[in-house]
Amino acid sequence: MSSKPGFNKEVLMDILLRLPPKPLVRFLCACKFWNDLISSSLFVTTHFNLNATRRDNIFLLCLHHEDFERKFDVDDPFVKQDLQWSLFSNETFEQRFKLKHPLGSTEHFGIYGSSNGVLCISDEILKPKTRIHIWNPTIGKYRTVPLSITDDTKFGYIALQFGFHPGVNDYKVVRMMCMDNKAFAVEVYSLATNSWKMIEDVPPWLKCTWEHHQSTFLNGVTYTIIDKCPIITIVSFDSDSEKFEEFVLPDAIWGIWGLHVGIYKEQICLLYGNYCCEEEGMDKNDFWVLQKKGWKQLRPFVFSSDRCYSTMGISVDDELLLEKNDFTVGAADLYLCNYESRQIRETGIKLAYMRYGQNELLFAITYVETLGFLDY
Repeated sequence: MSSKPGFNKEVLMDILLRLPPKPLVRFLCACKFWNDLISSSLFVTTHFNLNATRRDNIFLLCLHHEDFERKFDVDDPFVKQDLQWSLFSNETFEQRFKLKHPLGSTEHFGIYGSSNGVLCISDEILKPKTRIHIWNPTIGKYRTVPLSITDDTKFGYIALQFGFHPGVNDYKVVRMMCMDNKAFAVEVYSLATNSWKMIEDVPPWLKCTWEHHQSTFLNGVTYTIIDKCPIITIVSFDSDSEKFEEFVLPDAIWGIWGLHVGIYKEQICLLYGNYCCEEEGMDKNDFWVLQKKGWKQLRPFVFSSDRCYSTMGISVDDELLLEKNDFTVGAADLYLCNYESRQIRETGIKLAYMRYGQNELLFAITYVETLGFLDY
């Protein structure tokens, strides 16, 4: 198939921009003209901007038991089954697609960031020389990140953050490393250059013993909860300007448990809670957004104590991701809550626990199908 002489390229582009990502991937094989058009940076960026709000492009990306069965064992309540990353419909909550490692590995893997439909994946437990992969499962394209030239074997703790920087049109991986003797290093991977860069100018207040608990990525800047014990702060790092900044948490936050950082209406926010409030029989989650003059507290989310909800984060639709533990089967039920209307939707999705030593973590994020990474 080829474009006919005199065919209006603008008309063709207008038609193709209305289509979801998967048919466009098939059209790459139609002819060189269509391949060059669809894989161009202009088309990929325009398509993302026009289709960002398409409801049928939004999914819940969850870690769950592949073949979950409701059964109870007094001696071992955790069902011994394989864990699986899957995409679920954001509307019907039906399982749509199972994610298999792009290299065919059967080992469990962790997802360390999702941005514009592109994932950053690596081993469940990060170690020196752990391989990192940038992957768009929608279009089936991936890249294995080259190993850093840094001698990272001396670092005992490693954290990854990943996201898209619209200012420089590039995907970035930020790797922070530290160890008990306060040695600290930060390096940034650029997808555009396919290379790492060591950050030389690290502020002295980061050269201490700390643990990374959670992070988010907005407009090229990472925001990370760091526990310096006993001090807890939010540390930001601009992956382009390479500048660090530290934000003191509101006085009402006194611990790590129940604390999450996320994005709400294009603002960095803090969620903290599942603790008793003034009203008898009720629990609450406090909510702050980061503004130029500091943290602004929004109306807390209050619910009945017998519901036992815990906040996991925020979806791309600005809905709260809630989980409710079901210890009898070793899983958790996932719910979505509209923060403004307070309406809660039960998804029926059973989240699985991923174990890190004594810690048991749950994972549920939102994923938007795009052509992101196709133009690299």
